Amino acid sequence: MAPVLLTKRIEFAAAHRYFRPEWDEAKNRAVFGRCYNPPAHGHNYMLEVTVSGDVDPQTGMVINLFDLKRVLLGMIEEFDHKNLNLDMPYFADRIPTSENLARVLWTKLEPQSDIGTLHAIRLYEDEDLFAEITAAGGLDVAGVTRRYSFTAVQEENQGRQWDCFVTIQGPIDPVTGMVTDIVALNRLVEEHVLAKVDRRDLREVFARTSVTGQSLAEFIWTSLVSRIPSGKLAHLQIVHSRDLSFSCSA
Repeated sequence: MAPVLLTKRIEFAAAHRYFRPEWDEAKNRAVFGRCYNPPAHGHNYMLEVTVSGDVDPQTGMVINLFDLKRVLLGMIEEFDHKNLNLDMPYFADRIPTSENLARVLWTKLEPQSDIGTLHAIRLYEDEDLFAEITAAGGLDVAGVTRRYSFTAVQEENQGRQWDCFVTIQGPIDPVTGMVTDIVALNRLVEEHVLAKVDRRDLREVFARTSVTGQSLAEFIWTSLVSRIPSGKLAHLQIVHSRDLSFSCSA
């Protein structure tokens, strides 16, 4: 039987700031945007930990959830309500981006033999942004997913809100601590996607009598894939409703 994946969520709060002390203010703001603003800003982080293992024939479980929760609570206690720049030695020489923080959390969890095999972790800064480290990708590679929302008419002259999740994957830059330039990615999506579809009738945009979700996903993918500033476009998902979404992957 194939291994089973089990995912547990846990929350903690921490503050951080993105900046390089050797850079001037103009360059820091250009690269890090609002994340540069002093003194720091806080997040209610959501950590998703996925472990892999065989189902124990006696307990019916991959891992005892009590044990997993105990390990996670013990780990995040070190980070909870801390200023990551000032209080955490892990970031003495690196920026506490979500990618770097996810990497640190991975290194603390992986040796824990009583939680099974670590498969992936996702670290949400908020509902619109998360970083992911996987066993398959290794510690130096991360995925970053950003959610963008827009309203568009697809059919029957009724507007609908769409959520578009853009996932960029690549090496974690040792200088910026980021996989991709989020400020540049936001501009890219605004210019090449949102400016063309937000508050528009998609039938007019595409010059068609009807527009499918598949067509919209393909349009967004094509608009972005060759323009990503760093890393690569690995996955794109647009959510039509709670019960329906459309995806493209590299």
